[in-house]
Amino acid sequence: MTLSERDQKHIWHPLTQHQTAAPPIPIIQAKGAVLRDENGKEYIDGIASWYTAMYGHCNPVIASRVALQMLTLDQVVFTGFTHEPAVELSEKLLNILPENQKKVFFNDNGSTAVEAGIKMALQYHYNKGEKRNTLIAFEEGFHGDTFGAMSVSGLSVYNGPFEDFFLKVERIPTPRKENIDEVLKKLQEILATNQCAGFIYEPLVQGAAGMKFHEAEGLDKIITLCKENDIVCIADEVMTGFGKTGKHFASQYLESQPDIMCLSKALTAGMVAMSITSCTQSIFNAFLDNDIAKGFFHAHTYSANPLACAAAIAGIDLLCSQEMQDNIERINKSHKAFKANIAGNPKIKATRVLGVILAIDLEVTMERYGVTRNKLFDFFMEKGVFLRPLGNTIYVLPPYVISDIELQKVYDVIKESLLLV
Repeated sequence: MTLSERDQKHIWHPLTQHQTAAPPIPIIQAKGAVLRDENGKEYIDGIASWYTAMYGHCNPVIASRVALQMLTLDQVVFTGFTHEPAVELSEKLLNILPENQKKVFFNDNGSTAVEAGIKMALQYHYNKGEKRNTLIAFEEGFHGDTFGAMSVSGLSVYNGPFEDFFLKVERIPTPRKENIDEVLKKLQEILATNQCAGFIYEPLVQGAAGMKFHEAEGLDKIITLCKENDIVCIADEVMTGFGKTGKHFASQYLESQPDIMCLSKALTAGMVAMSITSCTQSIFNAFLDNDIAKGFFHAHTYSANPLACAAAIAGIDLLCSQEMQDNIERINKSHKAFKANIAGNPKIKATRVLGVILAIDLEVTMERYGVTRNKLFDFFMEKGVFLRPLGNTIYVLPPYVISDIELQKVYDVIKESLLLV
């Protein structure tokens, strides 16, 4: 019996309609920017396995740090205890985060990082004696699959069966030069008619929406207005964080910094599951009181797992190295050159580049989105390139260690795939 057949006997896969889905492809090895299946076929990982393995799969620096930590301290409850990897990680992380971030809270994935951020925002006001019950979010945002994260996500394809149970959320469009006045007007109306607690946003890039970009200037104005009304601003940098936009964090393109930040994915370089919700000192101070009930009673069994902390420390060291920064710049230049190369292709509606993110919107009717997406995915895999189109958008977000030859193959396969559209 093959690995795929054994899998199908017992496993329920994420984001999968098992009635119609093809059998999963068994991957038995990964190294650098390459995945290898059980038949020996190789696939260039053009999306770094959902933006996690940014320093390459099985990176020896990260693997050796985790292995060493495994022999010293593997796991310990993080309520009432602390340990060196958690403390060192907090120091290194706060050193590269925006200056207003002062505290870190450990979770176990991107959704729970967002969940903690939402709860912090709501309890921040509750602890001050205010009952604010409304959150503000962008249209087409995606923040995860737990209930709070689903509530603030605008992509109903993920959330349909659960919408009757959501938190109260008001949505605004993402800001562009031509609509910022309208967005601010709508935001002011929301603020005037609701008790708003927090504003959550993916800074500059909405990942699941198709790598849609919006403008820093407009986002700055939205955050400024929110802060004037004591609304907690939550930057979901689960996707954008750790170098993908060309800076360590997308928030660093802005003048107005968030009160809370949500981090995961590349935080541990795809090695071990973990996330962090960071916040300002003023957010933290709102939870300090002789009344124990005003503390933040939220916890995960594997909070600050020492192995995950070791992976994250190694990842930050790599991110800050000159070699990795040069790689990010190299990929950015390659993306821009490819964007220019395909300019004017009648099959392409729009292209955009930020950092190591390349997105290509195809001229495809709504009725053909699903068919085109599946056809493209199968074609990419046949050619040995792992890409997962989002609707009518092909995007590339590769590991920083991808070679020029591997990156060129990704471009060549994308260009060839346009003949299918």
